[in-house]
Formats: sequence, C-alpha cells, structure tokens
Amino acid sequence: MHYSDEFLREVLSSAKTIALVGASTNPARPSRMVGEFLVQKGYRVIGVNPGLAGKQMFGETVYADLASIPDQVDLVDIFRASDAVPGIVHDALTHLSGLQTIWMQLGVEHAQATQQAQAQGIKVVQDRCPKIEIARLGL
Repeated sequence: MHYSDEFLREVLSSAKTIALVGASTNPARPSRMVGEFLVQKGYRVIGVNPGLAGKQMFGETVYADLASIPDQVDLVDIFRASDAVPGIVHDALTHLSGLQTIWMQLGVEHAQATQQAQAQGIKVVQDRCPKIEIARLGL
C-alpha cells in the first residue's frame, strides 16, 4: 500500500484519542512499545484487550472491546492478525461515532474490511506502524 506523506501527516495530526486493540502489559511486545511512544507524543491511548479489562495501562482503563469504550475515539490501531480485522472494523463502525481512521499495524491487511470502512467515510491505513511514520515525518 502506498500512502502520501500528506495523507499520513493529516491522519496522525488529526487524531487525539487512539484505541489500541491488542494492547499488552509485556514491555517487549510491539503494542506496548508503540502505545508508550504514542503517549509520549501526546496522544491519549486506550488499551483494548479482554484479558486486561479494568486494569490500567497508558494512564487509562483497559477495555474488553471497542463497544465498551465510553469516550470518543479518533483512531483504532489494530495489533491483531489480519483474520481478526473484519470483526474489529465491524465493532468500530458500529460503536465508535466520530471515528476518523482505522490503522492496521505492520503485516496486517484486510481488503474487504478496508472497503467497508472507506464506504462509511473512514480513512484506512494498512501495513504501517504509527511510531515509524511519526518519526519518519518528524511529527
């Protein structure tokens, strides 16, 4: 997938609150490292992981699923296998009013879910890492 720097800059600059699906408490996991980086960059990061629901991570309560998040979410960052993407996108489109972007991490892609989100006016980024893109773009 090719995305212009302008598109990525706009996506990353407009997002304030990120739901990180697949959040982990293990400091060696990429989801943990990326979440901490995003917090350091000024984003509000809400972890989503059914096994950690109710615990604290990134200074926020972790939720079991996207439907449980009571607050506005601008961007959903997916740290799950590609086959989990359709369900996550469905939940995001169903439960997160005001959602701007679905972001799939490195190695994560799903054409049908992408089309479904884009058909509802949601921006989609596949197979990219926001930590890498923020550093590369100097944001």
